Amino acid sequence: MEWFSRASNRPSAAPTTERQTDQGRVVGFLAENGGQVWRGIPFAASTAGANRWRAPQPAPAWDGVREAIDPAPRCAQLTNEFDKNEGHEPGQVIGTEDCLTLDIYSPSHASAGSVPVMVWIHGGGNVWGRSSKYDGSRLANNEAVVLVAVQYRVGPLGWFAHEWLRRSAETPEDAAACFALLDIIAALRWLRDNIARFGGNPDCVTIFGESAGGHNVVALLASPLARGLFHRAIVQSGVFDSTPRGHAEGETGDLVNPAQRIVERLGVPDAKALRAVPVAQLWQAYERGSGFVDVPRVIQDGVVLPRGPMREAFASKATFAAVPIMMGTNHDEMKLFYMRDDRVTKRRLGVFVVARDQPAYDALTRYLTRLWRIRAVNEPAAMMHAAGHDAVYAYRFDWDDGGRVLFTDFHELLGAAHGFEIPFVFNRFEHLGDADRFLFQDRTAEDRERLSRTIGAYWASFARDGVPSCREASPWPEFGDCDGSFLRFDTAAGGGIEVIRGCDQFSALMADLRAETRVDRSFVVEEMNRWMFGQPVREQILRAME
Repeated sequence: MEWFSRASNRPSAAPTTERQTDQGRVVGFLAENGGQVWRGIPFAASTAGANRWRAPQPAPAWDGVREAIDPAPRCAQLTNEFDKNEGHEPGQVIGTEDCLTLDIYSPSHASAGSVPVMVWIHGGGNVWGRSSKYDGSRLANNEAVVLVAVQYRVGPLGWFAHEWLRRSAETPEDAAACFALLDIIAALRWLRDNIARFGGNPDCVTIFGESAGGHNVVALLASPLARGLFHRAIVQSGVFDSTPRGHAEGETGDLVNPAQRIVERLGVPDAKALRAVPVAQLWQAYERGSGFVDVPRVIQDGVVLPRGPMREAFASKATFAAVPIMMGTNHDEMKLFYMRDDRVTKRRLGVFVVARDQPAYDALTRYLTRLWRIRAVNEPAAMMHAAGHDAVYAYRFDWDDGGRVLFTDFHELLGAAHGFEIPFVFNRFEHLGDADRFLFQDRTAEDRERLSRTIGAYWASFARDGVPSCREASPWPEFGDCDGSFLRFDTAAGGGIEVIRGCDQFSALMADLRAETRVDRSFVVEEMNRWMFGQPVREQILRAME
């Protein structure tokens, strides 16, 4: 999920922001709050042509001083409904393969190597997104951290497993399938060598991301190639599942778009020809499906990730980066994905979205949200605790005080939906474009600001010390086992910030579903199976419903 920062007039270069990098000198600008900003700094070379589906190469050097002011072009991708805010109709191929850049936001008076570094990995289903949509200037200046937003290859350019690529590999990393993860690892290596010049401490790096970005954080925790490049991790609405390499290549036909099917559609004879296919033609062959379930999945490629289910890596401290980890989900995650689903919602007067049956809509999305949390927080946290890793902190984001516009009640339609914590983390209440004025109304501004600053303080303290804390709010206990604890985030009107003890389990979820009367149980099971990506939990669901 992405949220949107507003465009403004082009800022002027500020001489005080001139810095030396390994590739050359850069100059940025000053944000409205006095913080320092650098946009679009290359951390790797173009991935076009012969570099397509290869490990990222070092960025070329430049002469003189490079202006790091304008947002960088996004990585090549298909536009979707969210891009309408910027004048792009859905289904267009935009962006470039020369896109491996990062944006840096530094506090106004950070001295060299002095403050924690927080590396943001954007969401977007691993098919969409860009760094410039996330303005980190407030979080950086409010909490004295250096915030870095990273771009990485998406869609079939970032996730592609085919035997031709293995055979044409020039290095061990070229034989990977998770090229997007290699991009992020390359960015972390660049930051290790350069971030001190921008005020960041290279020995105090936190990776954090939401949705697909959270999924990628989990993958980096499990990747031997990323070991030692970061020291804490925050997983916001991520998942712990992965896809076998054989499935991704198309040996089993399990996936919507395995690589072999894409190659057959393109009709090319070898890797060289495949690398020469125009980007637009490649995306047309990809034919992304209609929902977020039809997206690339983290692949067990035997290079970036070991073979075998990724979640099993978290059963032993020897097979994942046992750094302090914070992870959580939102109270109504799945409402974002069903708000425009004609099976469960409709439009009044052709415009205003409402549920066809509110109790059924609430029940469906609640079961799916509970399953997400069980699979993405409760089970892996308990697994890590059993492995002897106790520095795990869980949260749930509950703010659901969206406004109303005629027939559409955002409290009921979206609640605390997927991605809604991002504006609170970044302290910028810009999320759904034109709908923001209804979602974030003036009547909630004071409470929202207070909650946002508290969340920012927790996130930054975790980045600084490995323990999330806030002087004005509740202590945050470790998760423990699966009768453990998590911190609930909400404004005072919604119950405030509070430690909740105990956690949901799969057996309890299925017992509730068997007794369910508000919604067709078979429909819920069908949707659970659709969202589980063919994982073994599908068999658990079917057995539990017998």
